[in-house]
Amino acid sequence: MVTDARAAHRLRIEIAQLAAKMIASEGVADFRAAKRKAALRLGANSERNLPTNAEIEQALREYLRLFQSGSQPGLLRTLRQTALEAMEFLEQFRPRLVGAVLLGTATEFSEITLHLYCDAAEDVAWFLSEAGIKFDQTSKTIKTAPGESKEFPALTFIAGETPIILVLFTETLEATKPLSPVDGKPMRRATIASLKALLESDSEADVVKDG
Repeated sequence: MVTDARAAHRLRIEIAQLAAKMIASEGVADFRAAKRKAALRLGANSERNLPTNAEIEQALREYLRLFQSGSQPGLLRTLRQTALEAMEFLEQFRPRLVGAVLLGTATEFSEITLHLYCDAAEDVAWFLSEAGIKFDQTSKTIKTAPGESKEFPALTFIAGETPIILVLFTETLEATKPLSPVDGKPMRRATIASLKALLESDSEADVVKDG
């Protein structure tokens, strides 16, 4: 029994590590899809021992630290700077940065995701049109309570070479409490001010690192 438990634990680790590699180097964006593909590649047919999303995120952080430490920090700073510029442009819609770019797990395949607040979704579409920005309409499913998800309208456009997704909320900021797909806790979200502070702290860390 002990041997079986150890083997199952080891398999969970291997699946998490392979899923992390798929996300970082193959562009598999969804944690659920990544761990299923990793399990299949490793010949694990049962879903009982699949790692949690939190375990995959931890494995992803470790993979980025070990294999992309030379390029990922610079990429992350560039994405955060692009996010800040987009947020300042969209300031009237009270933007919040979410996802991998905020959390520090962004890869070359990552998109920038912003949550916007507006009276009507058409307000943002009109604003982009007036600015001459071409966009596509889509939707995003967001977890809003344990066991509950809701679909929200979204717009996508390209800034330079980076996809930006705007998820549109017509509820008040206080009424909307999206949950993280990783751990189910309230999603971390950055305002313009907090993102600026994050960028400044990154720069200070680089100064210390460079001596």
